[in-house]
Amino acid sequence: MSHTTDSHPLPQEERNTASEDLPPDDDPQTASPDAPEATPDTAGAVPDGADAPEEQDTAPPGAPAPGWRGRHPAAARTLAWTTTVLAGVLVLATLLLPNDPARLTPAEFLRIPVEGIAGAALLLVLPRTVRRVAAVLAGTVLALLAVLDFLDIGFIEALGRGFNVVFDWPLLGDGASFLQDSIGRAGALGVEIAAVVLVVALLVLTALAVVRLSNLMARHRAAAAGTTLVLGTAWVLCTALGLQVAGAPLASRSTSDLVQARMDGVSATLKDEREFAKVAATDPYHDTPGSKLLTGLRGKDVIFTFIESYGRSAVQDPLMAPGVDDVLAKGTERLRAAGFSARSGWLTSATYGGSSWLGHSTFLSGLWIDNQQRYRTVTAGDHLTLTKAFRRTGAWRTVGIMPGVTKGWPEAKFYGLDHVYDSRELGYQGPKFSWSTMPDQYSLSAFQRLEHGRPHDKPLMSEIILTSSHNPWAPLPKTLPWNKVGDGSVYRSIEKAGKNPVDVWQQTDKVRTEYGKSIQYSLNSLISYVEKYGNKNTVLVFLGDHQPVAKVSGDHASRDVPVALVAHDPDVLKRISGWHWTPSLNPGHRAPVWRMDTFRDRFLKAYGPHPGATTSPASR
Repeated sequence: MSHTTDSHPLPQEERNTASEDLPPDDDPQTASPDAPEATPDTAGAVPDGADAPEEQDTAPPGAPAPGWRGRHPAAARTLAWTTTVLAGVLVLATLLLPNDPARLTPAEFLRIPVEGIAGAALLLVLPRTVRRVAAVLAGTVLALLAVLDFLDIGFIEALGRGFNVVFDWPLLGDGASFLQDSIGRAGALGVEIAAVVLVVALLVLTALAVVRLSNLMARHRAAAAGTTLVLGTAWVLCTALGLQVAGAPLASRSTSDLVQARMDGVSATLKDEREFAKVAATDPYHDTPGSKLLTGLRGKDVIFTFIESYGRSAVQDPLMAPGVDDVLAKGTERLRAAGFSARSGWLTSATYGGSSWLGHSTFLSGLWIDNQQRYRTVTAGDHLTLTKAFRRTGAWRTVGIMPGVTKGWPEAKFYGLDHVYDSRELGYQGPKFSWSTMPDQYSLSAFQRLEHGRPHDKPLMSEIILTSSHNPWAPLPKTLPWNKVGDGSVYRSIEKAGKNPVDVWQQTDKVRTEYGKSIQYSLNSLISYVEKYGNKNTVLVFLGDHQPVAKVSGDHASRDVPVALVAHDPDVLKRISGWHWTPSLNPGHRAPVWRMDTFRDRFLKAYGPHPGATTSPASR
């Protein structure tokens, strides 16, 4: 006598095992995702308000599930549960991931995310098709937010600030270029490919994870709804009682807070852009004629030099300071023996760990330029820079020595430089030292050969960028006799014998030690240059552009950098006696600390009239 499934339905487990439409993430021992349980009276019918069932089973009664799951049911169940658990962990991790490296602790991931509770409640009430679309979108958004969190972590480590979603995207290209200069083209390409693969994998896997969990909730609506209610109640109680785990609130809303913070950040960025454009268009020295500017420096060869990553940490950190302080102390004595005196203080840079151009433009323009949009705004205008002020007088030839510039640099017009010698014009025939295209001593030697050592009908105002102390601080050049520098070919053997950046960066102490050595090299090169080629008309202003990255300077380092003024003529230093700077190349702990954007006006005031004045300080 024959039997049908209507009169003798299969047990629940056998019906699921026989289903050909069983999704790969389903447990072989659970029901189909959305189909209501069939009974002899209702098999094949869809109750009102229920999702449409999956395809009807076509397997004969009692037949094993097709494929490997039918042959290995225990393994299939284990794989299904493991995958589900991993999906839950991934979604929970993306919901709770902090955007600050200081908060990357296990306690951060032991909290209750309100966004997960709200998302689960929403998915439970959506129809199947809409639910799956919403699950994919939710997973994609979570992954994108996680990517932004990782960018925040990287930017905080490198630049001491979070990632700005409006104008920081071009910096990723700069980072790729730096990586190529540091570990080679092949290594950088490998890192870039790995990063892209990881981002794509995160996007895909997070979306699939949310879909899987939503299917699980749909199969067990009652249990899922009860669990969601319990977690929601627990979240409310934890919030009301202020419960914490390892100092972090147990009731988390970090994802929604971060989304709100990013939205506020975008709004603030757009507002800042409009307000800064107004500030940049206003300059108290804009209409001051050149004949009234810098009257106290006429006839002097003035050199402004930026030393890459030369920060307060270099002269005050217990590990790095002894060597650097020794160079500064001996340098002060060497220059004094050559007839020079020095004064030094502190400036608070607009940037940290990188983006040197922000520090350069802040120092020279007198505007606080702490992001890329401000930089683009100011360089597109005609705000008066220190270098442009020298050019406006007509009393100086203005040049730039820019070994870090490897292609066209349109900002030269904004800075008011008559000529810029970039890495292609300095005649260097030696090897690169990681990111740095050439050693500092060679850059200074080329400056002497191309400009400073040649006869002029006007004195020089020069802006020189020294790059040997740029991250990753390996390999490092060595100081040579000036007559041995030549075209730079001599550095080939020095570069080959140097340390590998990858080896140096494996240990924090090694990185900090090599950073300190790079600062010593840059300072020695500059001091030696003034000692050998300086004269009674030489005036040198040198400073750091920013602190090194947090791996070197520490997680809570200031943004202060040393600044020093060196001159042979005592009248030059007498004009800044009111600054109360330390009489040494090394600023003391009590030396004044100014914001970097205040230097321009202080300098113009010390060596010229007040804004709009019609008479010189001497005539007054």
